[in-house]
Amino acid sequence: MNPVASLSQTAQEIRGLALKAISNANSGHPGGSLSIADILAVLYFGILKHDSKNPNWEERDRLIISKGHASPAVYAVLALAGYFSADEFINTFRKINSKFQGHIDRLKVPGVEVSTGSLGHGLSIANGVALGLRLKPDSKHKVYALLSDGELQEGQNWEAIMAASHYKLGNLTAIIDRNRLQLDGMTEKTMALEPLAEKFEAFGWLVKEIDGHNIEALQNVFRESSRRENTAQPLVIIANTIKGKGISFMENQVKWHGTSPKKEELEKALSELKV
Repeated sequence: MNPVASLSQTAQEIRGLALKAISNANSGHPGGSLSIADILAVLYFGILKHDSKNPNWEERDRLIISKGHASPAVYAVLALAGYFSADEFINTFRKINSKFQGHIDRLKVPGVEVSTGSLGHGLSIANGVALGLRLKPDSKHKVYALLSDGELQEGQNWEAIMAASHYKLGNLTAIIDRNRLQLDGMTEKTMALEPLAEKFEAFGWLVKEIDGHNIEALQNVFRESSRRENTAQPLVIIANTIKGKGISFMENQVKWHGTSPKKEELEKALSELKV
């Protein structure tokens, strides 16, 4: 299997594990988990410096998941990367006393960099991490922040966007999961974000806009980000995605923002994913 096909298969496995866990718990956020599966597959299996046997390895890159309610996809990729077993995640997701709760928790789950869930804070945290790492002599660490598009409607993000440019955080890459749907419907009807690329550019960021489900495009832009110098401007990748990607009856359907699939729906979804 070639590398692109292998990563595509990994993304499908992320989707499958996430849906199994959500269905088993009868609770969770499938839509935004499915839309980031390709992004996570490329990052964890080709870009990020990380070590599942030593999650706090000092030389690791940092990935801040601002959209912490997409925990099913995050837990799924961490399981595939060897941080814990997939069965443990699937069987205990959102159960009482489980470490695998609906929003990711750094204190409980190995591989989780920051506890998130209340939207809008991730980029501010990533700014601080990037600034701190830059103080280390000859630091080569990279910081990535994965945001939902809906949370960009919050003012704190734009303060963080301005600050990242001011401090020239070239070791920071923001990734926007631009699936254009949020809990209340279309982002552009709830609170319009466009022209999004031009807004980031006006705030001093380097902007790359790509198909967030194109493995080769993701590989290329992340490789470029990993080679950037720490004195350069921050980079934002606007990844155009599809909420519910990979499942015919979930794609671009706002009802699947936070609805768990029933048994028959899960079986159909897994059949479509071929996992």
